[in-house]
Amino acid sequence: MHSLSFQAGPLAPPEDFPAHIMTDTPLEKPTMFFIGVNTSESSSMQVFPSWAEELGLGDVALVGLDFVPHDKPARYREAVRQIKDDPLARGALVTTHKMDLFAASRDLFDTVDPLAASMGEVSSIYKRGGKLYARTVDPVCSGLALDAFLPEDHWRDAEDAEVCILGAGGSSLALTWHLLTQAPEDNRPAKIHVTNRSNPRLEHMRAFHAALNSTIPIEYLLCPEPGDNDTAVNGLPAGSLVVNATGLGKDAPGSPVTDTVSFPNDGYLWDFNYRGDLHFRTQAYAQRPYKHLEFEDGWTYFVHGWLHVIADVFDIEAPSAGPEFEKLSDIALAQRH
Repeated sequence: MHSLSFQAGPLAPPEDFPAHIMTDTPLEKPTMFFIGVNTSESSSMQVFPSWAEELGLGDVALVGLDFVPHDKPARYREAVRQIKDDPLARGALVTTHKMDLFAASRDLFDTVDPLAASMGEVSSIYKRGGKLYARTVDPVCSGLALDAFLPEDHWRDAEDAEVCILGAGGSSLALTWHLLTQAPEDNRPAKIHVTNRSNPRLEHMRAFHAALNSTIPIEYLLCPEPGDNDTAVNGLPAGSLVVNATGLGKDAPGSPVTDTVSFPNDGYLWDFNYRGDLHFRTQAYAQRPYKHLEFEDGWTYFVHGWLHVIADVFDIEAPSAGPEFEKLSDIALAQRH
């Protein structure tokens, strides 16, 4: 197992950024790629060999490919093209770049899952019969992760509780799909707020939601500064859910809110990140004793997401519950960092 890093730091990549994602040495074994920002820091790089052994995948490799957020479309296309063309490249898991990579490379996929097409993102790239497929696993995995920590009847019991999602990327879009379509109508949040630093993704989300014909009010908030996010959070009713879906705390240090934010009483705080400086967690813990907050990081989401994409890439069944899932989760937890 090895990791290739093309990370160029916080600035845009230099013009001489490699034109090809592969090394000069051809792949020697079936390989899954991990497309992210700083993949070498992910627990998946250590966990994957143990998962591969437990799942009976044989002699396979995981290769990390790092791109800066909102990288050049040509770089995403080159990654997808070489995954498509190399017979030993089995597929890839995509984080952070799900929407940008899909927008840049959609025409390179032979088959696109309908939900991936409507959401405009790809998190799972895999092959079947020589054809390249694009799928989004986040709608299922975000629901599984949310249901693992939120009480089953939470929205029914806390009927005024709302959701505030900070960040409007692919994972946020997936979570809203789950909240708007998968739960019983009498067990959904009273309102959903989504914030983002720029308008395009908010407008993309607005168009996606319009096609769902949901009766739940949704507010789309342009929040270029952390203080703007504070305003969105400060007025939430008791029992509300606040989600950090920005990548801040992992892909870059910090938090989408300031230290003066006021989280909702009896609220649930969910950080999609599980590694990095996790300042959002620090802020949650500071208010937890008197606000009676429940905090959840992104670990369970991480496990579900990886297992579903591995299942796509290597054409196996993905366990989502029960003893097999618990065993694979324990294997990962033992190597968490």
